[in-house]
Amino acid sequence: MYDVIVIGSGPGGYVAAIRCAQLGLKTAIVEKYPTLGGTCLNVGCIPSKALLDSSEHYHNAAHTFETHGIKLSNLKVDLKQMITRKDDVVKQNTDGINYLMKKNKIDVHQGVGSFVDKTTVKVTKDDGASSDIQGKNIIIATGSKPSSLPFIKLDKDRVITSTETLNLKEIPKHLVVIGGGVIGLELGSVYARLGAKVSVIEFMDSLIPTMDRTMGKELQKSLKKIGFEFFLKHKVTAVESKGKEVTVKAENGKGETIEVKGDYVLVSIGRKPYTDGLNAEAAGVKITDRGQVEVNDHLQTNVPNIYAIGDVVKGAMLAHKAEEEGVFVAETILGQKPHINYNLIPGVVYTWPEVAAVGYTEEQLKEKGIKYKTGKFPFMASGRARASMDTDGLVKVLADAETDEILGVHMIGPRTADMIAEAVVAMEYRASAEDISRMSHAHPTYTEAFKEACLAATDNRALHI
Repeated sequence: MYDVIVIGSGPGGYVAAIRCAQLGLKTAIVEKYPTLGGTCLNVGCIPSKALLDSSEHYHNAAHTFETHGIKLSNLKVDLKQMITRKDDVVKQNTDGINYLMKKNKIDVHQGVGSFVDKTTVKVTKDDGASSDIQGKNIIIATGSKPSSLPFIKLDKDRVITSTETLNLKEIPKHLVVIGGGVIGLELGSVYARLGAKVSVIEFMDSLIPTMDRTMGKELQKSLKKIGFEFFLKHKVTAVESKGKEVTVKAENGKGETIEVKGDYVLVSIGRKPYTDGLNAEAAGVKITDRGQVEVNDHLQTNVPNIYAIGDVVKGAMLAHKAEEEGVFVAETILGQKPHINYNLIPGVVYTWPEVAAVGYTEEQLKEKGIKYKTGKFPFMASGRARASMDTDGLVKVLADAETDEILGVHMIGPRTADMIAEAVVAMEYRASAEDISRMSHAHPTYTEAFKEACLAATDNRALHI
């Protein structure tokens, strides 16, 4: 009998298992795939970042090295080697998770985990052989999978999801991306930098529509420079694949139909919770109409000894959100009183420039009727950004009009994925814009843009613009 069984080994599941083991609980983890790490490590965050980095190196070599005084000849892409390097990065990370399981004495059971009852999980291997394991507490961490539209046939050859996009055998001549969210823009960036034409068809009137609208506008400007075209406020009505050509039909706001033809179509309209084969009903666990596992504020299901975390429950589908929830549940099981502030979980888009945000958007503050002030600072005015030729973008700080407390920070520019952590720390400690503006930031650095935006929010005191 285990103290805890975790079903799923993604960032939420494996972190939950490690924290349980650290707390002295006898722990098992069940994973249906041969490698640990879930979507994030195998076909998500890690491999996409590896390809983004490789393609960015190539793009810089082709477009900016000469300005830096570096001359190259016969520059070409070896896509096969890029994919091989990406696979090596994935293997290093998944091997690292195996090591952590052994180090923390966590038993790994390979196979599909399904409920027999509220304390028993059946583990079924690929060959059909199965065995039952018992657990006092069970954590569901089965994650998510790509969503599609009912009329789209995903042949995984020409009409593909993010998973297939990571393993293409050729650079598309024209990649059509359905969905202007994070995944589509990141993977579109990979191939645009390598020379593909990329067309993005988005139903909403802005890119990355869940983020502050300023970010979507700025990102659109930057991506146009590397060969993107955009069809915003367009509803996809059909996707037809014939041979090596795929045609996407979409309706614009006036009801007119357009056609976009490409050799590959990436369907990236979001992700949906994954509970296939879980047999949750055998344990009496409620699943919502949206396919999510229903949980309370303690991430506890309606069955008291069963919890759920990550993409399979409500909230943003982010690896680091799942990790926080994994730790939260482990500590809750032991009777501790952990806390997660969901408003302070940052979101990042790993395009170039990167986009990063935490807290409220300007649109949310308006909706809530909260009076606020805004401070902005463009990277064009940053000495460090000019030195590295990364002048696209800006930092935008939203602060309470009366108290000056920082309510939201939105960044688009170089290394903002790392810079956003300063904003998270500041907001966790309820800092004011003036607090940040009075802290010394090393010069020259990109982080000075955050200080300057805070100065701009504090009586319009920015020094370098």
